[in-house]
Amino acid sequence: MTAGLFLTLEGIDGAGKSSHLDALEALFRAQGREVTRTREPGGTPLAETLRGLILEQPMDALTESLLVFAARRDHIVQVIEPALARGDVVLCDRFTDATFAYQGGGRGFDADVLSTLERWVQGGRPADPDALLQPDITIWFDLAPEIAAERLAGARVPDKFESQPVEFFRNVAAGYAARAADAPRFVRIDASQARDQVWHQIEAALRQRGAVTQ
Repeated sequence: MTAGLFLTLEGIDGAGKSSHLDALEALFRAQGREVTRTREPGGTPLAETLRGLILEQPMDALTESLLVFAARRDHIVQVIEPALARGDVVLCDRFTDATFAYQGGGRGFDADVLSTLERWVQGGRPADPDALLQPDITIWFDLAPEIAAERLAGARVPDKFESQPVEFFRNVAAGYAARAADAPRFVRIDASQARDQVWHQIEAALRQRGAVTQ
Protein backbone atom coordinates (compact mmCIF):
# COMPACT_ATOMS: atom_id res chain seq x y z
CA MET A 1 0.00 0.00 0.00
CA THR A 2 1.28 3.45 -0.89
CA ALA A 3 2.15 5.49 2.19
CA GLY A 4 0.05 8.55 2.89
CA LEU A 5 1.55 11.98 2.30
CA PHE A 6 0.59 14.96 4.46
CA LEU A 7 1.24 18.25 2.64
CA THR A 8 0.28 21.65 4.04
CA LEU A 9 0.21 25.13 2.53
CA GLU A 10 1.06 28.06 4.77
CA GLY A 11 1.43 31.82 4.46
CA ILE A 12 -0.08 35.11 5.48
CA ASP A 13 -3.44 36.19 4.07
CA GLY A 14 -2.94 37.37 0.49
CA ALA A 15 0.12 35.20 -0.19
CA GLY A 16 -1.77 33.21 -2.85
CA LYS A 17 -1.46 29.72 -1.39
CA SER A 18 -5.10 28.70 -1.90
CA SER A 19 -4.96 29.53 -5.61
CA HIS A 20 -2.61 26.57 -6.20
CA LEU A 21 -4.73 23.87 -4.55
CA ASP A 22 -6.48 22.84 -7.78
CA ALA A 23 -3.16 22.42 -9.59
CA LEU A 24 -1.66 20.46 -6.69
CA GLU A 25 -4.62 18.11 -6.58
CA ALA A 26 -4.40 17.57 -10.36
CA LEU A 27 -0.65 16.93 -10.12
CA PHE A 28 -1.04 14.18 -7.53
CA ARG A 29 -4.05 12.62 -9.25
CA ALA A 30 -1.97 12.43 -12.43
CA GLN A 31 0.46 10.33 -10.37
CA GLY A 32 -2.35 7.90 -9.64
CA ARG A 33 -2.79 9.09 -6.04
CA GLU A 34 -6.03 9.57 -4.17
CA VAL A 35 -6.26 13.08 -2.74
CA THR A 36 -8.08 14.37 0.33
CA ARG A 37 -8.31 18.14 0.21
CA THR A 38 -9.16 20.06 3.36
CA ARG A 39 -8.46 23.21 5.38
CA GLU A 40 -7.95 24.66 8.84
CA PRO A 41 -9.68 25.81 10.83
CA GLY A 42 -12.29 23.49 9.41
CA GLY A 43 -12.49 20.21 7.55
CA THR A 44 -15.36 18.66 9.55
CA PRO A 45 -18.85 19.94 10.40
CA LEU A 46 -17.79 20.66 13.99
CA ALA A 47 -14.52 22.30 12.96
CA GLU A 48 -16.29 24.45 10.36
CA THR A 49 -18.67 25.69 13.07
CA LEU A 50 -15.70 26.59 15.24
CA ARG A 51 -14.05 28.27 12.24
CA GLY A 52 -16.94 30.71 12.02
CA LEU A 53 -16.48 31.65 15.66
CA ILE A 54 -12.70 31.97 15.35
CA LEU A 55 -12.80 34.19 12.25
CA GLU A 56 -15.70 36.44 13.26
CA GLN A 57 -16.16 36.64 17.02
CA PRO A 58 -13.99 38.79 19.34
CA MET A 59 -12.10 36.75 21.96
CA ASP A 60 -8.80 36.72 23.77
CA ALA A 61 -5.78 34.83 22.46
CA LEU A 62 -6.14 31.86 24.83
CA THR A 63 -9.80 31.30 23.90
CA GLU A 64 -8.86 31.60 20.23
CA SER A 65 -6.04 29.09 20.59
CA LEU A 66 -8.20 26.60 22.48
CA LEU A 67 -10.89 26.75 19.79
CA VAL A 68 -8.29 26.33 17.02
CA PHE A 69 -6.85 23.23 18.66
CA ALA A 70 -10.31 21.81 19.45
CA ALA A 71 -11.19 22.13 15.76
CA ARG A 72 -7.85 20.57 14.85
CA ARG A 73 -8.37 17.57 17.09
CA ASP A 74 -11.70 16.76 15.45
CA HIS A 75 -10.14 17.32 12.02
CA ILE A 76 -7.26 14.95 12.75
CA VAL A 77 -9.49 12.20 14.14
CA GLN A 78 -12.24 12.44 11.55
CA VAL A 79 -10.36 13.31 8.36
CA ILE A 80 -6.56 13.50 8.37
CA GLU A 81 -5.58 10.28 10.15
CA PRO A 82 -8.09 8.10 8.25
CA ALA A 83 -6.98 9.57 4.91
CA LEU A 84 -3.30 8.97 5.67
CA ALA A 85 -4.10 5.42 6.79
CA ARG A 86 -5.73 4.82 3.40
CA GLY A 87 -2.58 6.06 1.65
CA ASP A 88 -4.09 9.34 0.42
CA VAL A 89 -2.26 12.56 -0.25
CA VAL A 90 -3.75 15.02 2.24
CA LEU A 91 -3.63 18.61 0.96
CA CYS A 92 -4.40 20.93 3.85
CA ASP A 93 -4.75 24.70 3.58
CA ARG A 94 -3.03 25.62 6.87
CA PHE A 95 -2.26 23.51 9.94
CA THR A 96 -0.46 24.06 13.26
CA ASP A 97 2.24 26.30 11.82
CA ALA A 98 -0.51 28.87 11.23
CA THR A 99 -1.41 28.77 14.92
CA PHE A 100 2.16 29.53 15.94
CA ALA A 101 2.28 32.29 13.31
CA TYR A 102 -1.11 33.92 13.96
CA GLN A 103 -1.81 33.31 17.63
CA GLY A 104 1.87 33.12 18.63
CA GLY A 105 3.42 35.73 16.33
CA GLY A 106 0.45 37.93 15.50
CA ARG A 107 -1.33 37.86 18.87
CA GLY A 108 1.87 37.51 20.88
CA PHE A 109 0.50 34.48 22.73
CA ASP A 110 2.76 32.21 24.80
CA ALA A 111 4.54 29.74 22.48
CA ASP A 112 5.06 27.30 25.38
CA VAL A 113 1.30 27.03 25.87
CA LEU A 114 0.85 26.48 22.14
CA SER A 115 3.50 23.74 22.24
CA THR A 116 1.66 22.03 25.08
CA LEU A 117 -1.61 22.14 23.14
CA GLU A 118 0.24 20.83 20.08
CA ARG A 119 1.49 17.82 22.05
CA TRP A 120 -1.95 17.10 23.49
CA VAL A 121 -3.78 17.35 20.18
CA GLN A 122 -1.24 15.87 17.77
CA GLY A 123 0.35 13.23 19.96
CA GLY A 124 -0.66 9.66 20.74
CA ARG A 125 -0.63 8.36 17.17
CA PRO A 126 -1.40 4.62 16.91
CA ALA A 127 1.77 3.80 14.98
CA ASP A 128 4.04 5.81 17.30
CA PRO A 129 2.48 7.08 20.55
CA ASP A 130 5.47 9.33 21.27
CA ALA A 131 5.44 11.11 17.90
CA LEU A 132 3.46 14.18 16.94
CA LEU A 133 1.44 14.26 13.76
CA GLN A 134 3.22 16.81 11.55
CA PRO A 135 3.13 17.45 7.81
CA ASP A 136 5.63 15.61 5.64
CA ILE A 137 6.07 18.74 3.54
CA THR A 138 5.00 22.31 4.26
CA ILE A 139 4.93 24.74 1.35
CA TRP A 140 5.46 28.20 2.80
CA PHE A 141 4.33 31.07 0.58
CA ASP A 142 6.62 33.84 1.80
CA LEU A 143 5.43 37.33 0.88
CA ALA A 144 6.02 40.82 2.26
CA PRO A 145 2.95 41.91 4.28
CA GLU A 146 2.74 45.17 2.33
CA ILE A 147 2.33 43.28 -0.96
CA ALA A 148 -0.19 40.90 0.61
CA ALA A 149 -2.25 43.88 1.81
CA GLU A 150 -2.35 45.30 -1.72
CA ARG A 151 -3.57 41.96 -3.07
CA LEU A 152 -6.32 41.71 -0.46
CA ALA A 153 -7.59 45.28 -0.83
CA GLY A 154 -11.14 45.15 -2.14
CA ALA A 155 -10.99 41.42 -2.85
CA ARG A 156 -13.78 40.53 -0.38
CA VAL A 157 -15.22 41.51 2.97
CA PRO A 158 -12.31 40.81 5.34
CA ASP A 159 -12.61 38.56 8.37
CA LYS A 160 -11.17 39.70 11.69
CA PHE A 161 -7.67 38.51 10.77
CA GLU A 162 -7.61 39.94 7.25
CA SER A 163 -8.65 43.33 8.63
CA GLN A 164 -5.64 43.55 10.96
CA PRO A 165 -2.99 46.24 10.32
CA VAL A 166 0.20 45.53 8.41
CA GLU A 167 2.21 45.35 11.64
CA PHE A 168 0.14 42.34 12.73
CA PHE A 169 1.10 40.54 9.52
CA ARG A 170 4.75 41.45 9.96
CA ASN A 171 4.57 39.60 13.27
CA VAL A 172 2.75 36.68 11.63
CA ALA A 173 5.43 36.50 8.92
CA ALA A 174 8.11 36.49 11.62
CA GLY A 175 6.24 33.65 13.33
CA TYR A 176 6.32 31.61 10.14
CA ALA A 177 10.04 32.33 9.68
CA ALA A 178 10.79 31.16 13.22
CA ARG A 179 8.79 27.99 12.72
CA ALA A 180 10.48 27.27 9.39
CA ALA A 181 13.94 27.71 10.89
CA ASP A 182 13.39 24.66 13.10
CA ALA A 183 11.65 22.38 10.59
CA PRO A 184 13.38 20.90 7.51
CA ARG A 185 9.95 19.93 6.15
CA PHE A 186 9.43 23.58 5.14
CA VAL A 187 9.83 24.57 1.50
CA ARG A 188 10.06 28.35 1.13
CA ILE A 189 8.37 29.73 -1.98
CA ASP A 190 8.93 33.30 -3.18
CA ALA A 191 5.27 34.26 -3.45
CA SER A 192 6.02 37.71 -4.87
CA GLN A 193 6.58 36.24 -8.34
CA ALA A 194 3.98 35.74 -11.07
CA ARG A 195 1.58 32.84 -10.55
CA ASP A 196 3.20 30.54 -13.15
CA GLN A 197 6.64 31.19 -11.64
CA VAL A 198 5.30 30.37 -8.18
CA TRP A 199 3.87 27.12 -9.54
CA HIS A 200 7.22 26.25 -11.12
CA GLN A 201 8.87 26.64 -7.70
CA ILE A 202 6.26 24.40 -6.08
CA GLU A 203 6.52 21.65 -8.68
CA ALA A 204 10.33 21.72 -8.64
CA ALA A 205 10.40 21.47 -4.85
CA LEU A 206 8.01 18.51 -4.82
CA ARG A 207 10.12 16.69 -7.39
CA GLN A 208 13.26 17.42 -5.39
CA ARG A 209 11.63 15.99 -2.27
CA GLY A 210 10.51 12.88 -4.15
CA ALA A 211 6.81 13.60 -3.64
CA VAL A 212 6.31 13.77 -7.41
CA THR A 213 8.21 11.31 -9.59
CA GLN A 214 6.83 11.60 -13.13
